Amino acid sequence: MAQEPPLNPGDEAEPGAPGTGEDLCPDCNGTGKREGTECNTCGGTGKVTQGIGGG
Repeated sequence: MAQEPPLNPGDEAEPGAPGTGEDLCPDCNGTGKREGTECNTCGGTGKVTQGIGGG
């Protein structure tokens, strides 16, 4: 079964997964671009899915 949407390299989990939240991409600071091209970390969205909470 295909993931919807596909994960970007900066995502730690699927969007909406328990214990995760959306955050600004640390590499492009939420712009979706790096050095004039699409950011590879977030796939140009400016957002990544991160694990939240403490351990």
